[in-house]
Amino acid sequence: MLSRLRTFIFLGIALIPLSGCLLRTHKVERTITTTAPLKEATLADLVNRINSDAEKIRTLNATVDIATSVGGARKGKVTEYQEIRGYILIRKPEMLRMIGLFPVVRNRAFDMVSDGQQFRLSIPPKNKFIVGTKDVKNPPEKPSLENLRPQAILHSLLIPPIDPKTDIAVLENSTEVVQDTKSNKQVTEPNYIVIVIHHASDGTWLERKIYFSRIDLQPHKQILYDKAGNVATVATYDNYSEYDGVMFPNIIEIQRPQEEYTIQIAIVKLALNKPLRDDQFDLQQPAGSQLQVLEGATYDVPAKPNYNPPRQNFH
Repeated sequence: MLSRLRTFIFLGIALIPLSGCLLRTHKVERTITTTAPLKEATLADLVNRINSDAEKIRTLNATVDIATSVGGARKGKVTEYQEIRGYILIRKPEMLRMIGLFPVVRNRAFDMVSDGQQFRLSIPPKNKFIVGTKDVKNPPEKPSLENLRPQAILHSLLIPPIDPKTDIAVLENSTEVVQDTKSNKQVTEPNYIVIVIHHASDGTWLERKIYFSRIDLQPHKQILYDKAGNVATVATYDNYSEYDGVMFPNIIEIQRPQEEYTIQIAIVKLALNKPLRDDQFDLQQPAGSQLQVLEGATYDVPAKPNYNPPRQNFH
């Protein structure tokens, strides 16, 4: 009797879909998988590549075109600024200088320098000189390029090495939808993601994810996180070329979702590992400018204002 009951219950359940009452179907969008040959790599291979590429670059001197936009959901609109010519100097471990020039007249739109802990930012059109730290203490209510932080630029342009003493790296095999350059169609492309977890005296947190294309094994995206697990920076890399024996992307886009600004940097001219002097990273407050020292920063006002700043040697 019990065996018959079980049989009836099984048949009843099996016949439910045939009634059509509980049957629901929907179309599944078909995705095209790339037919390009894929390269293989292990976690050790990718970590070695990251560290080797980082070691190859000691200094950077670049002429660039800079396109910026400010705003997003919080502001309710996005403002795009006209593309300008600029210069970027980097000297490891943490020295950076970035200058933007207005079109045609070539006057400075901004001039920023950082030693890795503090930065100085001169904005001549607003007659402002801002001194701050590498961290954003209080995210501003109104997004502005004045919220730019040099370390976001530095760590996006030059992917930092993975330190085995403080970093744990794990590998994820994944896929993503990309635009095929030949057919202009959306295709699914396998990739590798190196996930870096940082351990320090004040805790352990997800530090960043580095995405590698399986087509050429070049890093094409890096996502950096803050200690709370929020996305701090999204950097993408495209159109690699060889400069002084080093493969380097010609297009770098840097998104800062919390401050709501995006910077796209296009390489015009690039020199790697050429000597850079200390004075090329010196920026003093222009005479008559309004000084603003942000929380946590310090600045000693020079006895004599810098009326005639020395001309820097860029490309």
